[in-house]
Amino acid sequence: MIACTEPGCTGTYEDGYCNVCGSPQTATAPASGTPASATSLLGTGVAQASPDRAAAAADPDAERSTRTGRTSSSRLATAALGSARTAATGGTRPTRRVGTSSTRLRGARLGAGLTTVPPAPVQDPLQAVMAVPEVPERKRFCPACGAEVGRSRDGVPGRTAGFCPKCGNHFDFTPTLNPGDVVGGQYEVVGCLAHGGLGWIYLARDRNVSGRWVVLKGLLNSGDPDAYAAAISERQFLAEVEHPLIVEIYNFAMHEGAGYTVMEFVGGRSLKQILHDRREAAGGVNTPLPVDQALAFVLEILPAFAYLHDVGLLFCDFKPDNVIQQGDAVKLIDLGGVRRIDDLDSAIFGTVGYQAPEVAEVGPSVASDIYTIGRTLATLVLDFRGNTSTYVASLPAVADTPVFQTYDSFYRLLAKACALDPSDRFATVDELRAQVLGVLREVVATDRGPGSPALHSAASVLFEAPTSDEAGHPLAWDQLPALKVDASDPAASWLAGVNVSNPDQRLAALADAPDETVEVRLRRATAAIEAGRQDVLDQTLSQILTDDPWEWRAAWLGGLAQLSTGDPVAARASFNAVYGQVPGELAPKLALATACELSGEPDIAESLYIICARSDANYTAPAAFGLARIRRARGDLPASLAALDLVTPTRSSYVDARMLRAQLLATSSGDLRALSDALASVQSVSIEPRARAALRVDVLGSALAAVLKDGPSKTVQLGAVPAREPDLRDALEGALREYAALAPTPDERIALVDRANDVRRWTTW
Repeated sequence: MIACTEPGCTGTYEDGYCNVCGSPQTATAPASGTPASATSLLGTGVAQASPDRAAAAADPDAERSTRTGRTSSSRLATAALGSARTAATGGTRPTRRVGTSSTRLRGARLGAGLTTVPPAPVQDPLQAVMAVPEVPERKRFCPACGAEVGRSRDGVPGRTAGFCPKCGNHFDFTPTLNPGDVVGGQYEVVGCLAHGGLGWIYLARDRNVSGRWVVLKGLLNSGDPDAYAAAISERQFLAEVEHPLIVEIYNFAMHEGAGYTVMEFVGGRSLKQILHDRREAAGGVNTPLPVDQALAFVLEILPAFAYLHDVGLLFCDFKPDNVIQQGDAVKLIDLGGVRRIDDLDSAIFGTVGYQAPEVAEVGPSVASDIYTIGRTLATLVLDFRGNTSTYVASLPAVADTPVFQTYDSFYRLLAKACALDPSDRFATVDELRAQVLGVLREVVATDRGPGSPALHSAASVLFEAPTSDEAGHPLAWDQLPALKVDASDPAASWLAGVNVSNPDQRLAALADAPDETVEVRLRRATAAIEAGRQDVLDQTLSQILTDDPWEWRAAWLGGLAQLSTGDPVAARASFNAVYGQVPGELAPKLALATACELSGEPDIAESLYIICARSDANYTAPAAFGLARIRRARGDLPASLAALDLVTPTRSSYVDARMLRAQLLATSSGDLRALSDALASVQSVSIEPRARAALRVDVLGSALAAVLKDGPSKTVQLGAVPAREPDLRDALEGALREYAALAPTPDERIALVDRANDVRRWTTW
C-alpha cells in the first residue's frame, strides 16, 4: 500500500486513487500500471508536468475501479484542452495567445455591475502642475476666523500676505516651496498642484525610491497652531492607515521649520473637477451627475469610511474634492481633517454646507461623517444653489426638485443620511451602503423606462424574497416578504430550533427563550399576529420600541398586524415609516403598495408596484398582478395586459398570468383580433382542461356575436377557426360539448348541451 501524499490525509492509493480523499495518485507515488511520467491527470483536461517531463500515454484502465463511494470530480473523464489536446493530436506545441482585446471578463468596478460610469484617464503628473501658483482672490479667507482677506480694493490687487483686518491673524497665500527645493533631504519639489484647506500641495520626486512621484502637503500658515497641530496629528497615526481606497501616507518631513506630509500621488479627476468639466462643456450651466453615476461613486468609496470607523478614526471633512476617479476606480484623498473618535481636544476641520449642524457643539462622530456623505451625494446630483445658505442644513422641497420626484427612494436615502438629529441617520456606514446599493438598483431600473422587466434577482440582507403571487386580490399579511433573522443576535441559533407550526404552542416555546433578545421578541410578535393575541403583540412591540425607538422592524410587524385585522390605513402609515428607514429595500414598498391598494390610494400603489416590478425579478410577479388589478379597475386594458406580460415563464404564476390575460381579452370587447389574442395567450401553457374549455366557449361565443353584428373577417383566425359564421358555430358547438363532458354536475352538463344544440348551425337536405 502506498500512502496518500495529500497534506493531512491518512488514506492509501487503490487503483490510482486515494481511498479516503479520492485524489489521483501523483507522479511521486506511481500506481500499478500507470507510468510515473504520465502528463495528463483525469478530470482536468490540462497536461501536468512530470518530474522527467517525458510524455507518456495514460493507462486506459487507470480510471476503472471496483471501489464505490468516491466523490472527487477529478475522476471524471474530460475533453482535452490546451497542451493536453496538443499532445493527444500529435501536433506541435503552440504558444498560447497572451493578452486579448476582449473585455467581457474585465467588468468595471464602479457601478457594482448595475450601471456604467465613464472611466477617467490617469493624469500625467507633470500636466497637473500649476503654471502660476496663486490662490484666486475669491478663495482667500483668514485661516483663523474665516473672514475675507487679500481682496482687491479701488482697483488695487489684493495682497497675498498680510494680517486679517477682523482678527489680526497673519495670512500668507504664497507657496513656501519652489521647484528644485529638496524636502527632508529626499523629496525634490517639481511644482504646485493645488491649494487646499491646510495649505499648498506640491508635486515632488522621491530621490530614494526610483524617482517615484509623491505629493507634499504643507501648511497654510506655519504660525497657525491649529493647522500645525493637525499636521503633527496626521503624522502620528495616518501612516498606519492602509486601505486600497485611501491615499497612502508615506512619511512626514520637515523643511526650514515647516512640516510636510508625504503621500501617494493619485492621478485622475476629483468629483469636484468632474462637475466643473460638465459645467464647462454645457457652456457654464450647472450639469449635475446622473443619479446612478453619483450613487456608484459613493457606493465605491464607502468601504474606506467603514475601514476608518473600524480603526477608530473619523474623516470629518468629506466633500466632492476628496474623491479622485482614476480609470474605473476611486480613491479617498486629503486626510488632513481625520481625527480619532475619542479625540475631544484637537481642532475640528469641516466645510460649510457639508459639516453636520451638531459638530460645533458636540464634535464629530460616525453620524456626522454619514451626514457629509449624504450632503456630498446631494451636491453631485442637484443644481444645489444655496447649499451654504438657504439649504445649509436642509434639502430642497420634493415639489421643487424633479430628481426627487423621479427617484423617491433616492430622496428618502438623502433625507435619512442628512437628518438633523444624528440619531435619526444611518447608524453605520455598512447600513448606509446596503441601502445605497438597493437605491442604485431602483434608479437603474427606473432609467430603463416604462414596461421594462427586472433583469436580475437580488438577495436582501434584511428580508426574504416574496414567495406568493396573487392574481385576484392584494397580498395578505402573511404573504408579504418575511424578515430575515439577524445571525448576530445571541438567540439566533436557539431560534433556529423553534419550528412549531401552531402559533399558541410557539408562543409557549418562546417564553422559555434563554435570553430576551430583539429576535426573540420579533418572533413572539409574529406568533401573536398568527394567534390573534393582540395583548401579547402590543406588549411585545412596546418593549422593543422602549429599548430602541429606531427599531423599524417593530413598525414592520405592526403594519402586518394592522393588515391582518383589516386596517389598511394604519398599515399604510407603518409601512411608510419602514420605507423611510430602509429606502433601498423593496419589501416595504411592496407592503406599502398593498396597503395603498386596499385603502383607496391606487395611484401611489401603482407607482410602488412599478418600482418593485422593474427592480427585482423576485418581486416582478406579485407587483405585476397588483398593477393589472389597478389598471383593470381604471378601465385601461392595454396597460393591464402590459403588466401581465411582465410575468416570465420561469415564475410558477406564469400560467395564472396568461390565463388572466386571456380572460381580460375575452370579456373586454368584441374585437376579433383581441379575441384571437386571447386564445393565443394560453396556447403554449398547460392549463386545467375545464378552464381551457371555459375560455374557448367565452372567446368563440364573443367572436360569433361580433361576426353576426359586423360581418366576417377575411384576415382573422381564432386559433385554427376562421372568423366566419359557419366555422364559428361549428367550433363553439364543439367547445360547449367538450365543456359539458367536464361538467361536475348533471344539471350543468344538460345546460351546456342545450346551449350547444342552440348554437348548432342548421343544414338543408
